[in-house]
Amino acid sequence: MRIRTDGDYAYRMDAIERAANFYDCNKTKAVVSACDDVPRLIEAARAVLERDDLTHEQRQEIAETLSTRATTFEVEQSVTVDRD
Repeated sequence: MRIRTDGDYAYRMDAIERAANFYDCNKTKAVVSACDDVPRLIEAARAVLERDDLTHEQRQEIAETLSTRATTFEVEQSVTVDRD
């Protein structure tokens, strides 16, 4: 597989190099590691945001903190009223 990093895609090289520095490995292993980690991290973030012991404000703060350029977390609050 090849990843274009020329022209408009030059930013990709910076992202790949940041991942290699983060994982302290070569670029190929860094890309594979990131691809393995991201789905698990997203699921973990969703699980945290669904916890019942957090306030709506806490969930919003966590969602804002975990959101990135590529992935955005949004928290909704609903209120149900039952009348007899």
